[in-house]
Amino acid sequence: MNYIDYAIVGLYLFGFLAMGYFFKENKDSKDYFLGGKSLGWFPLSLSTMATQLSAISFISAPAFVGLKLGGGMKWLTFEFAVPLAMIFIMVIIVPPLFRSGVVSIYEFVERRFHSSTRMLLSVVFLISRALATGVMVYTISIILQAVLDIDYVYTVLIISVITIIYSWQGGMKAVVWGDAIQMIILFVGLIICLFYGWSLLDSHGGIGQGFAPERLQVIDFNWGIGEGQEYGLWPMLIGGFFLYVSYYGCDQTQAQRLLSAKNESTIRKLLLANGLLRFPVVLLYCTIGLVVGTLVIKAPDFLNDIAVMTEKYFPAEYAATGAKADLMIPIFITKYLPHGLIGLLMVGILSAAMSTLSSTVNSLSAVTVEDFFNRGGKKISTKKYMMVSKISVVFWGLVCMASSFLFGGSKSAVIEIINAIGSVFYGPVLVTFLLAMFSKKVNYKGINAGILIGVLVNLIFSKTMQNIVGIDLGIHIFWIWLNFTGVLLTLAISYLVSYLTGWQKDTSNLLINVFPKKSDFLIKEVYILLGFFVVILILSFLIPQIYS
Repeated sequence: MNYIDYAIVGLYLFGFLAMGYFFKENKDSKDYFLGGKSLGWFPLSLSTMATQLSAISFISAPAFVGLKLGGGMKWLTFEFAVPLAMIFIMVIIVPPLFRSGVVSIYEFVERRFHSSTRMLLSVVFLISRALATGVMVYTISIILQAVLDIDYVYTVLIISVITIIYSWQGGMKAVVWGDAIQMIILFVGLIICLFYGWSLLDSHGGIGQGFAPERLQVIDFNWGIGEGQEYGLWPMLIGGFFLYVSYYGCDQTQAQRLLSAKNESTIRKLLLANGLLRFPVVLLYCTIGLVVGTLVIKAPDFLNDIAVMTEKYFPAEYAATGAKADLMIPIFITKYLPHGLIGLLMVGILSAAMSTLSSTVNSLSAVTVEDFFNRGGKKISTKKYMMVSKISVVFWGLVCMASSFLFGGSKSAVIEIINAIGSVFYGPVLVTFLLAMFSKKVNYKGINAGILIGVLVNLIFSKTMQNIVGIDLGIHIFWIWLNFTGVLLTLAISYLVSYLTGWQKDTSNLLINVFPKKSDFLIKEVYILLGFFVVILILSFLIPQIYS
């Protein structure tokens, strides 16, 4: 990078500080955490996508497709269940949740069950999300350290401090508009990478007989049970469906965007846009992975640069594999792109990291204030609410930053721990909300027992957790199934314990007032998403022929 690239990065960081100042006028909780419920579907859609498509996706997905052993276009299978999950959330989850008027979605659970259920879910969310986000920031910082030759301490500080300041000042409006801008920058960066990657590949003899066939297969009709049986069609459809319903509908980070919408029509547009736009974006960075991965094979100096960088900064991985695949895209950017574009692409990577961090910090703060300071009959004053909210933003920003440093000496096992914990909890969390909305019989003892036992059993059968504690039960289940098994276990235990302890007798707190009707499914958004689901399945089946 030269002065032009650093100037672009500096201008970007200054622009985000200015944006936080621009949105600094926030009067109350609705303004600070829900953007005054005035946000339209377009910025909310981009924000939703930017939050999940983190910098790890920008860097690791192309690396998985193009360079990692056993990788390839099968990464696309993560997208199969998205349109179906958007339909479920649109028709089943949104009406009761949006009409409840809550800020923290865990307040909704307390209204139906008990304060202990709310606290249980809140604590789980706060711990797991803070750790996961800290690890994400660390992972990006350590990669930026390798390609920029800047100590990762400084890259962590730059990402974290700037994000904390504009999130602290501007609240949800700054977060959403910041995410929208960052998503556009990220998309432009992807287009630039594809253009230059293809041009360079062409100058190195082109793709010849086509891309490596073993990297083109997308659909595999396995069940994800047994060693080496990952990314099958059925686990990605079934497990993925419950994962996305829980993540987009019952996780504060994403659900807060739904609650920030003007009305339910805006939410339907938001979910429709997310269901339609995710696959093309993921297909784009998977294609970049194929192109740049093929360039690595055809340009020995490119592979040598990755190996040298791996040996210098990741010696353990160098000894094991010879090259860290995640360095492929950052080195491609700094090695082959002209100055100016290097700065823009570095901004793209920073954008992806900061969008995820800002959304997380805002959501963690909303849950902290609502679930620990503003719950029960006695509410705190607006002035005190805003003060506590801003302190919480800074606090959780520092916690995420601290967890980055805490895991600084650790390796990928930490990331596997976080991912494993996420899938362990998604099923039980989803069931809690569904029973809160539609069950007349389950009591709070039943749901609390269901959450705890569902999570515990999932932990035991998690292969990642078995590896951590050094045991092998001889059962190899692809982790995405844990989202489904969590649903089944929590449902069964909740009804069993409620039966044994006495069904719910007090009906005054039941929330069953928005049962979906047949006509709720007969809307254009549902038809469009169903049609799109069929299209992406057919397209994925044909990708080996199209790309060869």
